[in-house]
Amino acid sequence: MNANTLPDIAAQRTQIAATLDWVGMEAVAARVVLGDDVAPLLMKADVGVNLRQAEAKGIHMSRLYLALDRLDRQPLTGAFLEQLLQEFLDSHSALADQATLSLHGELPLRRPALVSPLAGWKAYPLVVHGRLGPQGFHVELGLQVAYSSTCPCSAALARQLIQQRFAEDFSSRELNHAAVLDWLGSPQGIVATPHSQRSQAHVQVRLPARFERLPMVELVERIEQALGTAVQTAVKRADEQAFALANGQNLMFCEDAARRLHASLRDWSLIEGFTLRVVHAESLHDHDAVARASSNWR
Repeated sequence: MNANTLPDIAAQRTQIAATLDWVGMEAVAARVVLGDDVAPLLMKADVGVNLRQAEAKGIHMSRLYLALDRLDRQPLTGAFLEQLLQEFLDSHSALADQATLSLHGELPLRRPALVSPLAGWKAYPLVVHGRLGPQGFHVELGLQVAYSSTCPCSAALARQLIQQRFAEDFSSRELNHAAVLDWLGSPQGIVATPHSQRSQAHVQVRLPARFERLPMVELVERIEQALGTAVQTAVKRADEQAFALANGQNLMFCEDAARRLHASLRDWSLIEGFTLRVVHAESLHDHDAVARASSNWR
């Protein structure tokens, strides 16, 4: 028996006719060249097409799988991604008119400490999503960034308690510089502390169709600079103190964080639109505080 006589079940007609929105594979291992300034990453690919021919038994998944190998050969630009999606459609002519590719992984970046010369690696969850169909070609880049958020309400309540303790402790004591300085450095001087929480910014931006490179590092920088309290890697006590200062000077509700990111992204020339979601994992409550925003997103 030669290969030409092997049965092709996908070429048969189905007994139940219906079109399908998406058929393909998820979590396919793929080595991806994201750009010249980033080492190739091993990512997971979700790849598929719609099945618009209601009587067709199925698609040719092996054709999609083999085409994914091209991701290891050249940097991921807009032109290349559109070409790859068109190859998915060409290999399914008459069966499909829409193709999608989503690449999931983690972007490793070495991040410096705030004050000391230390540095360490951080992994930023990353997704690149492309789709090609009757409505055109679209590409989105998504990143997740962790940061610390200190509650403004909790900070105000803590300050009030500190004021009350100060009034009590100095009601019958001489008020002089040395006594106040000693008191501020004692446990009584910080009788209450505001609560902070590890938080997450989920940002997705739409790129121009002809982008030449993925602005991954620039997006991380914009997010972290806007928030001011990105979580740290290797630290010394001086870095921990600087982080405490940054938190104290960047009090924010989830609404504040969302507005900061909105202001940072809305006029960025490298993107056409964005959607964002910030999540503050409450340390006071057993639920999360969440805010969402978008611009030119549809």
